[in-house]
Amino acid sequence: MSGGACGMRSMGAAHQSQCSSSKTLCRLLLIPPLRGASLVASPLPPAQDVHAHPKEDPMQQLEHVPYLLYEKDDSGILWIKFNRPEKLNAAVGGAERTGTLAKVGEYMRAGDDDPDVKVIVLTGVGRGFCAGADVRGSDLGDFEPNDNYLGNAPYEAGGLDATRQRFYYGLTKLMRDISYVRKPTVAMVNGVAAGFGMDMALQCDIRYGSEKTRFIAYQQVGQIIENGGAYHLTRLAGLGRALEFSFTGHLDGPTAAEWGVLNRIVPSDELEDEVRALCARIMRNPPLVTWINKRVIRAAMDSTLETTAVLTSNASPILATSEDAEEARAALRERREPDFAGR
Repeated sequence: MSGGACGMRSMGAAHQSQCSSSKTLCRLLLIPPLRGASLVASPLPPAQDVHAHPKEDPMQQLEHVPYLLYEKDDSGILWIKFNRPEKLNAAVGGAERTGTLAKVGEYMRAGDDDPDVKVIVLTGVGRGFCAGADVRGSDLGDFEPNDNYLGNAPYEAGGLDATRQRFYYGLTKLMRDISYVRKPTVAMVNGVAAGFGMDMALQCDIRYGSEKTRFIAYQQVGQIIENGGAYHLTRLAGLGRALEFSFTGHLDGPTAAEWGVLNRIVPSDELEDEVRALCARIMRNPPLVTWINKRVIRAAMDSTLETTAVLTSNASPILATSEDAEEARAALRERREPDFAGR
């Protein structure tokens, strides 16, 4: 049965028969997205209860590093913080598992898999968000100064092919890890976001900044806007403004807000409070609704009206029979705060 035909059926019939397209859509929308190198559709893994608590706290399974903090608070917010304030949080690298880029992806995946995490916030300690690659060298022992400039993934080929592999499997994989998590992601851009620091902010769902926010492109190291930055910048700011930034390489906070690159700009001393308030508003809604809205809206960026309508017409009956939907309706009738389970 086609996805469109299934979406037109009544909610009761769809619930009783669980047509194959609805099953596929349900699994596609609710399981954590595939995080491999390919964006091409592939067979879905066996159905699993993604809402069951893991045997161990994902945080305890992480290999923590001092230059990237993983801080989970009781409210449901996970704070991932770049922590090299003396270098405006420039990244370090040199090993697939311990470089900054690999760790950001690992932390994002851990937060996405943790049922206690509702929103993920990416930010920096001190005056900077992330100044990109540490092209002036690292003071962290075995790390090679320029390794993170080309990514973290190992490679076997030499020359230009090696460079392409490292860009694709290192930096590009990280951008997918940020974009494809189910849960809402917020970039709290508290200062300079340069190079792939800027790219990471652009991959997040929402960006808040202040008068201290600055976006800096790759011109200083002789490179183009890459790693998904060009993709998102064009959609956020429009063609002309994206080109203006790509030619000049600098964008201040107020202009970024005017262009739509920042969702909101607030005084720097109020930035964290405003981000916390935003997260609180997000967490008041059913998690399933938030996750599926995110997937549908991101998919709509590269889709047609008809395809998006088919997707939403299939998603609506699934949501209508979820525990969260039943709880939302009950809380509304009983005039109380809902207690959502995320299923």
